[in-house]
Amino acid sequence: MSWVDQDGSILQLQRRIGYRFNNPALLETALSHRSFCAEAGRVPSNERLEFLGDAVVGVIVTDYIYNMYPELNEGDLAKLRATVVSTRSLAQVAKECSLGSVVKLGKGEDASGGREKESILADTFEAVIGALYLDGGLQSASRFVLGMLEDTIVESAQSPGGSDFKTRLQEMVVQMGYDAPVYNVVGSGPDHDRRYRAEVYINDQQVGVGIGRSKKEAEQEAARVAWHTMRDSSSIEHWDVKSEGGENREDVSE
Repeated sequence: MSWVDQDGSILQLQRRIGYRFNNPALLETALSHRSFCAEAGRVPSNERLEFLGDAVVGVIVTDYIYNMYPELNEGDLAKLRATVVSTRSLAQVAKECSLGSVVKLGKGEDASGGREKESILADTFEAVIGALYLDGGLQSASRFVLGMLEDTIVESAQSPGGSDFKTRLQEMVVQMGYDAPVYNVVGSGPDHDRRYRAEVYINDQQVGVGIGRSKKEAEQEAARVAWHTMRDSSSIEHWDVKSEGGENREDVSE
C-alpha cells in the first residue's frame, strides 16, 4: 500500500522542512504510526526510523552544544541536551512543522486525540529526522534540526540547570515545611518503545504526573507539574494535579 499525496500535504511538509526527498517512500514510512500499520496490514511503521532519528538528533545537538558552549562542564552539557531533546521540546517543534496533521494514525488512535499527543508528535519528528538522514545525509539532517531547535538551545543554555525540576521541587518543599517528594514510576510498552509514567507525592498526596521515554524524563515532567501546582496554590488542600496532557490520568501505551 502506498500513500498518494492527493491533497498536497506531503509536498507542503517537504517545503516546511526545506528539503525535497529523493525517495518519498522514506517520508511516507516516517509518518506511519504503528496504529495505522496494524489496521492497514503489511505496511512498515516508523519505529525503526524513530530509533535512528533519536540517535541522529542526539549527535547533532551534542556536537552543537559541545562546540558552542566550551564553558559548560559535562554535567551542565548533559542537562542542556536532556532539555533540548525531551519529549516536550521535540513535540513542540513537531507542532511547528504541523506533523500532527499529516501523521497516519489508526482510527482508534486518531479518535482519541493522537494527533495532539506529545509522545506521538516527538516520535514522528524523530522518524522524519531518521528519514531525512538516510535520504540526504547528516548535513541535511543537521540543517533542519538546528533550524528548529537552535532557539531552544540558546534559551536553555542560559540556565542549563533551570530545567532540573526535581531539584527545584525539593528546594520548594523544604522551604514550605513538607515531607520530601516521593516518586512512583511504572513502565509500559515494548522494550524498543518503552514509556514511563511517574507520579510524585508530597505528604501522601499526588501533586504531579509525568510521561517520558525514560524514568528520569518522566520524573522530571512529574516534578515540573508539581512545582507549578505548588507555586500557584496557597495550600496543600488546593493542589489540583494535572498531567502533561491536562488530564489527571494518561495512557502511556499508545
